[in-house]
Amino acid sequence: MSTSSSRERLIQAASELFLSQGINHTTTRQIANLAKVNEVTLFRNFGNKYGLLQAVLEEAPTFRTLDETLQQQAIATEDGREAVRLYASNLLHLLEEIPALVRSLIGEADQYPQENRQALGQRLDEASHYVARYLEQTMPSNLFPPVKLAGLLGATLIGYIVVESSSEEHHLWESRDDFLTGLVDLLLKAAVSSEIPNRPELNAMTSVTIVQDLPEPWVHQTLQQARAVSLQAHAMAYVLFAAGLEPDEMTKLTRSHHLSDKTQHTVQVGSRQVSVNQWILGKRYGSFVNNPLTKWLKSRKDETPWIFLKEGDIPITVSDVLKQWQTWTEGVPSASATSPVQAKQTWCVEMLTRGITLDNLSILSGWSPEQLKPYVLRAKAKAALEQARSLDQKQ
Repeated sequence: MSTSSSRERLIQAASELFLSQGINHTTTRQIANLAKVNEVTLFRNFGNKYGLLQAVLEEAPTFRTLDETLQQQAIATEDGREAVRLYASNLLHLLEEIPALVRSLIGEADQYPQENRQALGQRLDEASHYVARYLEQTMPSNLFPPVKLAGLLGATLIGYIVVESSSEEHHLWESRDDFLTGLVDLLLKAAVSSEIPNRPELNAMTSVTIVQDLPEPWVHQTLQQARAVSLQAHAMAYVLFAAGLEPDEMTKLTRSHHLSDKTQHTVQVGSRQVSVNQWILGKRYGSFVNNPLTKWLKSRKDETPWIFLKEGDIPITVSDVLKQWQTWTEGVPSASATSPVQAKQTWCVEMLTRGITLDNLSILSGWSPEQLKPYVLRAKAKAALEQARSLDQKQ
């Protein structure tokens, strides 16, 4: 076995054990056994467990690819709010891949040697630098120092991961989207009021949600490409657009949450029930009892309770949904910077266009009427455009 191969195996083994049982409870012997190398090889390459921890921190994909990911997502925009929200959502996706490691790093940090704490601090500084560079490209100038904003956001998002992965049944926020909305609004309102009090156009910006519903051709192409991937992929895309579920809500769905008969098709999402539409933007996707979701469930031979699975019959994660979305939208014109969260935005606008009341949509979506007001305006704008086109065709 080559030195390079041994080193890679040790880093991979250490990562797996750190994730599953924490850093303090992981021994060098366990790491060496899992990597299938002699313990002496570990000491020769890394000195000790904490030298290996430093290598894991430095070479973890989350840190290595953060800069590249953010630069790919950088959109030329004057909308500072959307730039911050896009960053926050993407970074959450990255952190949600490693919740156990985040908890371990924070909870056991006082037991690490000083050089390890310094290494962790350097990695966080590097990540903050990448984020600040991204914010410089996407936010209005002079709004708020990007380095400060990046640091505040990073610390808050790490706190979110710790809370979500360590506790249940709390009422700190209604959902992932609710947390992001509140965080972005709070930070930008504070930034505007403290840094540039005489720019009312930016004060208005912080209180307005930017609705980014997807065009009809994009939606149908995305669903078609998901269908070509697998039955499960098609069902996942279908649920996003037909029921307006958020990625984190999809990861918690079990078979008991699914109800389908000749007259209805619903899923239980937390404390609310949501109808799964047969029609999506003018195109019908099956019936109540025969659609992408029911086809996927009927094809299953396992007894696993989760609706959406990955290898090992374990439930998918939010990161899995994001990766799937990137596959489904490949080749869709100008859709490279879209997010699965926009499926819910598209669903909200479509439901309002069909005539659902604001109060009823609030019940189905889990969003407050105040949060949905921008969607009402967007639905009215689409209806006005359709009416104008219809009148022109009559002429």
